[in-house]
Amino acid sequence: QVQLVESGGGLVQPGGSLRLSCAASGSIFSITTMQWHRQAPGKQRELVASISSGGSTNYADSVKGRFTISRDNAKNTLYLQMNNLKPEDTAVYYCHERYFTSWGQGTQVTVSS
Repeated sequence: QVQLVESGGGLVQPGGSLRLSCAASGSIFSITTMQWHRQAPGKQRELVASISSGGSTNYADSVKGRFTISRDNAKNTLYLQMNNLKPEDTAVYYCHERYFTSWGQGTQVTVSS
């Protein structure tokens, strides 16, 4: 199994930026696809962004051009840079790895004036 610990969430005004981090334990980080998902109150969890072991990325249409997923395999850390945040981005953001299908505990992002 892999332990995933997210950080970097918080309260930000519309148009602001945040960077989320996900620290992973174990030795499989560099060989597996990593993802960010989010879940807003009353809604299903949705895939936000994905990055393969080779660095290929995919994004949900709602965040394209605003969010950037990246990874540092030397640090076993996944990132999500979020710019031009909107109130509809408010959610708990989860880190997910595709090898053992582990999830982090989530970090709250609130976009509000």
